[in-house]
Amino acid sequence: MTEPVIASMAEVRSQLADVLDRAHREETPTIITRRGKQEAVVIDIEEYRRLTRLAEATEDAWLNRLADEAEAEGQEGSLSLEEMAALLRTHHA
Repeated sequence: MTEPVIASMAEVRSQLADVLDRAHREETPTIITRRGKQEAVVIDIEEYRRLTRLAEATEDAWLNRLADEAEAEGQEGSLSLEEMAALLRTHHA
């Protein structure tokens, strides 16, 4: 992935086909700004899927590590998987 292009929402709106082509063909993300503030990023769908898989794998690994640590401390069952998932969501929010 190359360095992102930064463009205003107005620029993206008028050049959407180019933004999509750049994301897909050149693997270049576009950071969209609104009133000078970075709001969103356009990336290729395969990159999005890769990042989603990576985030899910990281979450699973973290939950497994928490479960292993709790079991090693003799606290098996002290937190349900749902409670650990909620903790993860709170931690990453």
